[in-house]
Amino acid sequence: MTLILGIETSCDETAAAIVSGSAGDVPNAEILSNAVYSQIEDHAAYGGVVPEIAARAHVEKMDAIIARALDESGADLSEVDAIAVTSGPGLGGGLIVGTMTAQAIGIALDKPVIGINHLEGHALTARLTDQIAFPYLLLLVSGGHTQIISVERLGQYRRLATTIDDALGEAFDKTAKLLGLGYPGGPHVEKQARSGDPTRLAFPRPMKGNARPDFSFSGLKTAVRLAAEEMAPLSERDVSDICASFQAAVTDTLLDRVSKAMTSFSASHSIALPTLVVAGGVAANQVICRALGNHCAQTEYRFFTAPMALAGDNAAMIAWAGLERFEAGMIDDPILIKTRWPLDPNSEPLIGSGKRGAKA
Repeated sequence: MTLILGIETSCDETAAAIVSGSAGDVPNAEILSNAVYSQIEDHAAYGGVVPEIAARAHVEKMDAIIARALDESGADLSEVDAIAVTSGPGLGGGLIVGTMTAQAIGIALDKPVIGINHLEGHALTARLTDQIAFPYLLLLVSGGHTQIISVERLGQYRRLATTIDDALGEAFDKTAKLLGLGYPGGPHVEKQARSGDPTRLAFPRPMKGNARPDFSFSGLKTAVRLAAEEMAPLSERDVSDICASFQAAVTDTLLDRVSKAMTSFSASHSIALPTLVVAGGVAANQVICRALGNHCAQTEYRFFTAPMALAGDNAAMIAWAGLERFEAGMIDDPILIKTRWPLDPNSEPLIGSGKRGAKA
């Protein structure tokens, strides 16, 4: 069994993990440890991630997190076959901390260091947890990225859709901040929506019905802001209804966009029972995942979503991506930090795709 140390510092989680296993058509993997230091409290007062604070926290916590991952796994650092580290996309300061740490360990142990695309980590999580075989359809939804990707095989990804403006996770964060809820916004909006009326406010379903399955969320954010301003001062009921109506609009939009992509994927792949995988932080939203799961059941698609511990940023997915690349002999040297790094380098940026989530 291959043993990989994974390191993740692309945003506001300092993470290290040890993963053991073997790749191939039927992956076999075990997560021996998955240590994460979340910086949520460090950034909560600002309503979003402050790059300087994030980089400083990575420097302060990195060594202890790696030591914890090794201790929990029962493995010795000398036993690892390689070190996998996120080298993009993400915040430059954090990427520097992670890659420099990984390279120092690699030099000290004379072990290879593998630079991993953070998005590839999300894309391959289903192979780590559920032994999913290539190819499959991936909906990647997080604070920085909203994409639909055809995962053909290791290192080969075809982007079917992206956002032309904001990422979905960012839309959740901005909605939560507008309504005075906590950070990150996704869990707080979902919790508040449970007691709300999803039909009270007729928020738009951006891009619904368009032939291309791309996304747009800036107009929806504006609609939420205008509704909140018109209803001010907001009661607890108002906040719940806005959250529920916003979540309903997002869910309807995702169902429409994903349905288009499923049709395209099925037309280009002769698979008796194709698979839809949902990954990224927004994959933790139970309402969205339940709706997507029901849709898959009606269309004879298998449905998998990342478990809660692996939905957000983590090092286990980086370690697994490193394991797959290590066994395939796909090791790049030198490692280059890339704050923007599309999984599909042939995809064209869309109009308005200046955001990291749309471009990457």
